[in-house]
Amino acid sequence: MNEQIKEALEQIRPFLQRDGGDVQFIDFTEDGIVKVQLEGHCAGCPHAQMTVKNGIESFLKENFAEVKAVEAVNQYQF
Repeated sequence: MNEQIKEALEQIRPFLQRDGGDVQFIDFTEDGIVKVQLEGHCAGCPHAQMTVKNGIESFLKENFAEVKAVEAVNQYQF
């Protein structure tokens, strides 16, 4: 599942990169939580939570029934 999620994030990545940001896959937990790290402009953007929930989470939940939620973490939280 991890590789499938990483491949799906590759489809989202160009949209984030256009605005100077990026996303990195961190983990997919047993309870269906995808953990990602926002980078670049996305890391400090006031709309980051909206990007995670309305963009990344919606896309992943649409494509993978196993995904229950997406959480943005920083490198010290995982």
